[in-house]
Amino acid sequence: MDMHTVVVGTSGTSAQDVIAVARGNARVELSAAAVSALAAAREIVDALAAKPEPVYGVSTGFGALASRHISPELRAQLQRNIVRSHAAGMGPRVEREVVRALMFLRLKTVASGHTGVRPEVAQTMADVLNAGITPVVHEYGSLGCSGDLAPLSHCALTLMGEGDAEGPDGTVRPAGELLAAHGITPVELREKEGLALLNGTDGMLGMLVMALADLRSLYTSADITAALSLEALLGTDKVLAPELHAIRPHPGQGASADNMLRVLAGSGLTGHHQDDAPRVQDAYSVRCAPQVNGAGRDTLAYAATVADRELASSVDNPVVLPDGRVESNGNFHGAPVAYVLDFLAIVAADLGSIAERRTDRLLDKNRSHGLPPFLADDAGVDSGLMIAQYTQAALVSEMKRLAVPASADSIPSSAMQEDHVSMGWSAARKLRTAVDNLARIVAVELYAATRAVELRAAQGLTPAPASLAAIEALRAAGVEGPGPDRFLSPDLAAADAFVRAGKLVAAVEPVTGPLA
Repeated sequence: MDMHTVVVGTSGTSAQDVIAVARGNARVELSAAAVSALAAAREIVDALAAKPEPVYGVSTGFGALASRHISPELRAQLQRNIVRSHAAGMGPRVEREVVRALMFLRLKTVASGHTGVRPEVAQTMADVLNAGITPVVHEYGSLGCSGDLAPLSHCALTLMGEGDAEGPDGTVRPAGELLAAHGITPVELREKEGLALLNGTDGMLGMLVMALADLRSLYTSADITAALSLEALLGTDKVLAPELHAIRPHPGQGASADNMLRVLAGSGLTGHHQDDAPRVQDAYSVRCAPQVNGAGRDTLAYAATVADRELASSVDNPVVLPDGRVESNGNFHGAPVAYVLDFLAIVAADLGSIAERRTDRLLDKNRSHGLPPFLADDAGVDSGLMIAQYTQAALVSEMKRLAVPASADSIPSSAMQEDHVSMGWSAARKLRTAVDNLARIVAVELYAATRAVELRAAQGLTPAPASLAAIEALRAAGVEGPGPDRFLSPDLAAADAFVRAGKLVAAVEPVTGPLA
């Protein structure tokens, strides 16, 4: 387990810390300020609990049952029961990294001192993360409003020593057994604590943070593959000139154009159509790559702004305010996060779509300007990359379906008390699939474009040094290209792994310098 430690304070957390805990198994520690804030807020909740007047979440029921005043002897049972009853998720298990992000982000809000949870409950949350215990959370059970309720409830069950969880060895066991094996005492929830463990946008936010990290890498990789395709198609790099992008000053567009221009520096392939009358301009999928890739980059930037605001937020209902009031609110509504999750699915689909169009152009002898049909070694005897493009097209088609917004839907719940919801969890789940698909689509373009550049080199042309570096790194990673001495099965899975690991960017940056 990574011994890096993330300290959780009262003022939120960073995307880097979320990824460190979710993917890097970083340890979690509560700051002294967080422990003090937890204790101070708990004193306020205890004082309110002792009063005869009902306070929502402290001495009342929840949701549509909020009108019932709960007597003191039943309040601990109430908090246990809300966790048990809300742990009603169904479907496949959610990925370990998502559950760790979910738990860590809930701890972030708890540590803010606005929830009224006792310090010992927060410490138990940290202990479970540090022990590598991962609650079993299911695919379905959140409407993205009143928090990611079922997912968070399954996590809270583990804190109580109930339900199932996965241990650090990957084996699923009863949570009580895992806690005992790691010397962790199950929590006994008191007033407000069960509710505070459930009321957050933590699942959708965690998936947003990880999707942003993955998409930033993929967008840089997509700029590189677009440049490789332009080069292989003997396109012109004049459309990448900085002065052209300065007069339409979208930051992402300029960054993508600069990336492509640097990848193509020193190429002997670009600009060969200048005197070719039938081809005055390159196709849109080639010429407009910076505009499409760049618009996606700008969408990532906006989504990151939303994520940063949410990472600095304390999402709960009710909340403990600094002046001692405990107030109901609507901050648990996932709309801000849900919208950008859907935006990202749209731009990922379009990036995949334009990449597939370039791949198809590379494979079509009528549009590839001298490349063999389907980039085959012996066209007709073998089909080259024909079906690789079919696979890519199938992925693009699914991406378009995944781009349909989840946040445009709403289903009333809780006897119409919760009558408008965000569906943010659903937006996040489909975005994860979209990001996976996009990596595969970029990998197919990379495989085709590098094959085409190699064929141009065999024709006596000189590829860009960055292109040659990408090809060399691919071969060094075991991603084989087609050849006459072997049966051709496109090595797409290996190319996919190469892209996901960031190896494409790492291969060209020694030549190009750091890319955006």
